Amino acid sequence: MSDIEKVKKLREVTGAGFKDCNLAIKESNGDIDKAIEILRVKGISKASKKMTRDAKEGVVVVSGDEIKKSVIEVNCETDFVAKNEDFINFVKELSELNNQNNSNIDELKTSKMINGQTVEDNLVALIAKIGEKITIGKAKTIENTNGVNNHYLHTVVKDNVAKLAVMVSLDTKDSSDTVKTFSKQLSMHIAASNPLALESSSIDQAIIDKEQELVTEELKNSGKPEDIAKKISLGKMNKFKEENALLTQAWVMEPKKKVQDILKELSIADLKIKEFYRIKIGE
Repeated sequence: MSDIEKVKKLREVTGAGFKDCNLAIKESNGDIDKAIEILRVKGISKASKKMTRDAKEGVVVVSGDEIKKSVIEVNCETDFVAKNEDFINFVKELSELNNQNNSNIDELKTSKMINGQTVEDNLVALIAKIGEKITIGKAKTIENTNGVNNHYLHTVVKDNVAKLAVMVSLDTKDSSDTVKTFSKQLSMHIAASNPLALESSSIDQAIIDKEQELVTEELKNSGKPEDIAKKISLGKMNKFKEENALLTQAWVMEPKKKVQDILKELSIADLKIKEFYRIKIGE
């Protein structure tokens, strides 16, 4: 096999550029296995240099079925790379592995991909090839054997790859089209309204405290009597909780009603929202 043929073979195996493959073949005296290792080491070096940069673009990917669904976020530096075919292929395979690993990122990184290499090794190679920082972000799995799981994608890049994803899990023995339609509509509602929790009592206390601080600061210099200011503050906080708890939010498809009203109108006794998860690139 000539050196040119070896370079071609090395490019097919590693996905590295012609110049890097040519240098690796020369450095390894024509030994392809050694050349692969040389490129791997150089790839780690290149990747480490890029890890100090910001990666605020990327995609989210959903995999799974009605019983178990998972979503994973993969970040990169530019929207251009987020649409790159090699990047998309990597995140789609990664998403399937993530669903198998129940969103355990540490286990995911050591999992083997189709080419026999670990996720971490493939990530390093992809960074070296594409030339941008790429990181694995948040991941979540929902599983429910006693109900219905559904999801919604917004700003779809390709197939199950998008910029925003929502997963919803409903507890019910009813698997009718009515329930499935509601689960899809609920996913769309969550995508648009971005609730912080299912109920107001479940909103993170740190978020409540921060909002209270902002309201107090706003009213401090209003000149209103203290008792009136307290009433206004209470009203603002109650409104904040109502607008950010899923059950008390205005239903996006019929704003005069709340989500909890729509649940009641379905008249399905055991129907409950078990959990939901929303993730958007850039948030």
